[in-house]
Amino acid sequence: MPHSTRADLTVPWTSADEDDILPDAQAIELASKNSSVNADPNGTSKQAPNVEVKFEELFNDDDEMDDVAFVDSEAATTKVESSPPAAPLQLAPAAKYTDPEVMLAFYQRLFPFRYLFQWLNHSVKPSNDFGHREFAFTLPNDAYLRYQSFPTGDILRKDILRLNPSRFEIGPVYSTNPRDRKTLRKSTAFRPIAKELVFDIDLTDYDDIRTCCDKANICHKCWSFVTMAIKVVDAALRDDFGFEHIMWVYSGRRGAHAWISDRRARTMDDQKRRALAGYLEVIKGGAQSGKKVNVKRPLHPHLARSLEILKEHFQRDILDNQDPWRKSQKAERLLQLLPDKSLNDALRKKWDAAPDRSSANKWADIDALAKIGASKSLDGRALLEAKQDIVLEYTYPRLDVEVSKKLIHLLKSPFVIHPGTGRVCVPIDTRKLAGFDPLGVPTVTELLGEIDLYDKRGMQEVNDLKKSSDYEKTSLKPYVDYFRTFVATLLREEKGVKREREDDDAMEF
Repeated sequence: MPHSTRADLTVPWTSADEDDILPDAQAIELASKNSSVNADPNGTSKQAPNVEVKFEELFNDDDEMDDVAFVDSEAATTKVESSPPAAPLQLAPAAKYTDPEVMLAFYQRLFPFRYLFQWLNHSVKPSNDFGHREFAFTLPNDAYLRYQSFPTGDILRKDILRLNPSRFEIGPVYSTNPRDRKTLRKSTAFRPIAKELVFDIDLTDYDDIRTCCDKANICHKCWSFVTMAIKVVDAALRDDFGFEHIMWVYSGRRGAHAWISDRRARTMDDQKRRALAGYLEVIKGGAQSGKKVNVKRPLHPHLARSLEILKEHFQRDILDNQDPWRKSQKAERLLQLLPDKSLNDALRKKWDAAPDRSSANKWADIDALAKIGASKSLDGRALLEAKQDIVLEYTYPRLDVEVSKKLIHLLKSPFVIHPGTGRVCVPIDTRKLAGFDPLGVPTVTELLGEIDLYDKRGMQEVNDLKKSSDYEKTSLKPYVDYFRTFVATLLREEKGVKREREDDDAMEF
């Protein structure tokens, strides 16, 4: 979406499309020094709420992974003012997740800055992988800041606490510091060189086939489309391309994002990204278009595997739960996808006689009438292939491939708060994919309430040698733990790759 360049540096933000992916175009930039106060939507400036918390307590995990510590060379030489232990949050009874004090408390007490830094830095020691990375902030007054960069995770945290953005996005690693791009003599010296390969699944792309909800609304029935998509795409990325470090993240409302962090994926240029996105793209055409699946035979192994994954979902989630062809108008869509006119006429006659016939029964009628010779000219193979295409059209992932094609594209960070629902954008453990409940993901106000409840009940002993981090007191804990494990695995491989490169260099004379 375009961004205004008015003098007041504010940008209208459409709340109905909070899951939309950010554009690649230039956007408003604000100097950091002008952002020490938060501006409200009316244009007036007010100081960010002064909610104090000990800095050292924020990262007091004491996990057994010394090699995955939050290293910050600058923090070591910077004195951090101490403060009393964080008092219980005094939020208004009607506090909303969009309130600045709620967001600030979340960033101070719950956001996993340490693991975000390690994930994007690919090392415990600050490097250009993080220092040359672009971040983009949406401020409380809807002003939008691009090309923000930070040498360390600690400085990122400090700026987020100062600016208190309603959300922030992650962009590519550039050839030089994004903040310095205007000082370069040649514009070609500033270019994106690396970024995670990403994929986006949005349930609005399924509106023409889901019957339970539409637009930004979701339920457990239509979430199954996301489950199917994750299964198919994840299998392709692992089995066909050999990627290992794949993290799926709930978008906070109606979709999911995939982040592939393998070094080989991060360094792909735009041409390779377009090719890989094209490999996964099967559904083509809008809601009003004709046949959306046109694949060659024999089926590519990826499609054959996908059909095997999707067949049980087609029966349960499509035929039974969505029941897409119960209405006569929708049943006509099914008939359009079948190859034989005589068979179609016979099916239409049967269904007109039973207007409320279920989709499962109508699907069974196709084979039943074919077997009894409803059409003398029926091509059995053509019918089988048509049915396979229908299964793919109603179950195969509908990807927003434009998100995947460009290094420069920005994507919402994991663990930010979705401004439309208040839910945290948590990672999805694909080992427990069937049990993931998007409507059960905690909201920011629920999490802050859980911290207070934990402390009030005295569940943490004063004499404990290990003090619990605030996230460990809440239902966010399993998601942060999963993220921590994912990052630790990635860092172990990165360390091994670095050691191999150093050994190779040592052998050269």
